This record gives sequence, structure tokens and C-alpha cells, in this order.
Amino acid sequence: MTKSQPLVSIITVVFNGDKYLEQTIKSVLGQTYTNVEYIVIDGGSTDNSVSIIKKYTDQIAYWISEPDGGISAAFNKGLHRATGEIIGLINADDWFELDTVEKVVASINNNDVLYGNMTYWKNGSKDVVVHGRYDYLNHEMAVNHPTVFVKKHCYERYGYFDITYKFAMDYDFLLRLKVNNCSFLHVPYVLANMRWEGLSDKQWYKACKEALQIKNKYLPGKRLFNHIYFLKQITAIRIAKFLQKMHLESIVHFYRRKLSPIKKFHQ
Repeated sequence: MTKSQPLVSIITVVFNGDKYLEQTIKSVLGQTYTNVEYIVIDGGSTDNSVSIIKKYTDQIAYWISEPDGGISAAFNKGLHRATGEIIGLINADDWFELDTVEKVVASINNNDVLYGNMTYWKNGSKDVVVHGRYDYLNHEMAVNHPTVFVKKHCYERYGYFDITYKFAMDYDFLLRLKVNNCSFLHVPYVLANMRWEGLSDKQWYKACKEALQIKNKYLPGKRLFNHIYFLKQITAIRIAKFLQKMHLESIVHFYRRKLSPIKKFHQ
């Protein structure tokens, strides 16, 4: 490892994710930046996930398949194995742009955390590009987690993922870094891609409830504001889903593009 080409660890967690797993793996192994340590944590899949992983064992630094305690526990298992100076996480239904790691290494410098923009896909087509906002983390998960790369020393100093959270564990970790004054850098590039059908999207209300608990933990002096924001957030999501059901997506698009604090630009 050199200063100009630090080792970057990428961790993928999967459980019965054979539908998209190979796309994820290829997006990591095909990176233009080559000093990458790839770690795959499988939670004891019963589909073809393990067979897919085995196809690439000569390019994967470490993999294991065994039951675990969920996404947070799987993340932590991978983090304990990671030796890179910079660490990124990409789940089994998401994928990187081909030059993502190269852009990260070129830009992160002395910052603790780097994050970028993310494309959401719907029914196989690009839907929106979301621009993250670190300054809005006190309100909600305003950073696109698949685009996040964190220096290893942050995990060592501030801890790994809290296994008590099933949906908003990434928000808990990033808000923890923010309240501890870690430095965040946004880069204006699409670094990762995600499908709308992810776990937190399907379980959006539970994810919002966990986010409220997390804010009350780290920002206890703002409990009233946190609760008011929670009510505002779930109301906005319900209205958006109703408008989409009524085929009034243009109103939702206008809000996301012009009024939302976290901008979503439709493609």
C-alpha cells in the first residue's frame, strides 16, 4: 500500500440475493482502481448466491456463508476482516459505477468520510439521481449509503454498526460520526446505483421510526423537533405514494426537483 494508492476494502453482504448479486460483484471486480480488497459476507443463502460467489473466489479476498444476526451483524463481520485504509459497503442488489473507487481515492484526501450522488432505478430504467446532504443528517438519512466511503480509523474509534437496528443502521452510524465532528466530503459524481425495491423502501415506516429513535439518542435536546419532523416526513411519504397511485407523478417530480431539501433529479 502506498499513499497515492491506498488499499480500499469493499464489503458486500447478501442473503438469498442471487437475482442481482453477480451484477454487484462484477461492478466491484471491474473497477478501474485495482488496489481493492473485496469481502463478501453471505448469511447462509439457500438460493444460488453461494454458487455465484464461488465463480469469483480467485478475485475475492475473503468470503463466508453462514447464518448471522442480520444486516448489521453481517456488516460488522466484514468490517472485522477489512484491512484497507478506506472502506466502502455495497449491498447485493446495488452496484458501483466502474470508476467509483478511483474517484474516491483521488478525492477523499484528509477527510474522514466521502459520499456522492446515486441513481435510483425503477423497472430497469433510470428514475432519479439523488444528491446527498451531510448538513441535513440531523433531520434524516440524507446521505446515499452505497456511495459512502469511510476511513478505517473511524470504525476503530467510534464503533461499528448497532445490531439493534434492522432498517436504519446506516443512519445510526453516520449520525454518530457527524455528532463526533468527523469530516464529510461530497463529490458531485454518481458513485452507486440502487433499485427502489430495497428493504428500507419496502419497510419505510419502520425505517422512519428507527430514525426517530436514533435522533433522540444522539440529539436528545431536540426530541420535540425530532417528533414533529417524523410526523412531517411520514405524511409527505404517504402523500407521495398516494399521488403516484393516482398517476400524478408530475407533482411528486416537481417537489423532488424544486422543493425537497434533498434534491432528486429525474432522468
